[in-house]
Amino acid sequence: MKIEPTSLPGVLLIQPDVFGDHRGYFLESWNRRKYAEHGLDVDFLQDNLSFSKKGILRGLHFQNPQPQGKLVQALQGEVFDVAVDIRKGSPTFGQWFGAVLSVDNHLQLYVPEGYAHGFCVLSETALFAYKCTEFYNPQSEHSLRFDDPDIGIEWPLDGAPSLSAKDLNAELLKDFPHESLPLYPGL
Repeated sequence: MKIEPTSLPGVLLIQPDVFGDHRGYFLESWNRRKYAEHGLDVDFLQDNLSFSKKGILRGLHFQNPQPQGKLVQALQGEVFDVAVDIRKGSPTFGQWFGAVLSVDNHLQLYVPEGYAHGFCVLSETALFAYKCTEFYNPQSEHSLRFDDPDIGIEWPLDGAPSLSAKDLNAELLKDFPHESLPLYPGL
């Protein structure tokens, strides 16, 4: 297994060991001991699956209070996955990192607590898996605009994405109530 840090602190790009032959392949998508040995020592409390069609964009979502760290991967298809640092006082506040996750490249992305998360579907369909460090709490859930010009995410989409009403009406980061944003550790 290979775990690479990204341009954002705590956001990790993970390449699990893949064992393949003429029959297909095998990989461990989570092994607490092995991931902890590589620096990802977290407890997951909830698993989620999302099925979406091409052009659908989900996000940018986060919970506060009760923030969630997420280990995400595409089980079928291909997505462009994004993490945005929204921790008040962070040196990388408002910066983003994105990566293509697919059933072919087997990459995972770990998005820690304090980050907003979103993805768009690049293939005809995608089945997307999340392991979460906290239970879902609808009272703590928030959305930021996927097209916030101050964040400047370069979504690889042809045309306008398909969004939920919640995501369509999400706020810009600069307009979001700052008391509702997570704090950078040490503040």
